Amino acid sequence: MILLNELGFDNRFITPLRENYLQPIAMLLYPDCGGDSLDSHKAFVVKYALHQDLDLSYHYDNAEITLNVSLGKAFTEGNLYFGDMRQVPISDSECVEIEHKVTCGLLHRGQQFHGALPITSGQRWNLIIWMRSSSVRNKLCPMCNKTPQLVEAVGFADGFTKDTLVQNTEQRTCSIS
Repeated sequence: MILLNELGFDNRFITPLRENYLQPIAMLLYPDCGGDSLDSHKAFVVKYALHQDLDLSYHYDNAEITLNVSLGKAFTEGNLYFGDMRQVPISDSECVEIEHKVTCGLLHRGQQFHGALPITSGQRWNLIIWMRSSSVRNKLCPMCNKTPQLVEAVGFADGFTKDTLVQNTEQRTCSIS
């Protein structure tokens, strides 16, 4: 995994992309799960290759909204699959398979279960942007389902803030006890 903030992509690329393009779309599609109040993110690139990571098991993201863009290289198979929201028991969930074509992106709720089937040849690189809403996650941590106990952190951290009423507040992370 390549964290894009460590390469200096946050201020000049990812933050303007989130604020100017992705948030207006998320506001229309997902206002019920924080799409109207996205104020932080975590962006990274993942690589799938033979004899390395071939797939990604069924999971949900530490995000309110996720963007997954297939950046390319030549690969075969490796479709994505999506199930229900994480609140639905896995035994009751049905999955749908979606072909993830190079240069195409998928925008989805971060709390929706999903995974990536194995590639059978080549390499696949994906840009993942986890977009977060402190007004949503300050009420309930999406990973542990508890009221967050906040600790200081650097950068956007996990998208929690000390005070949701003040813009550009100190970023925090949830301490799982």
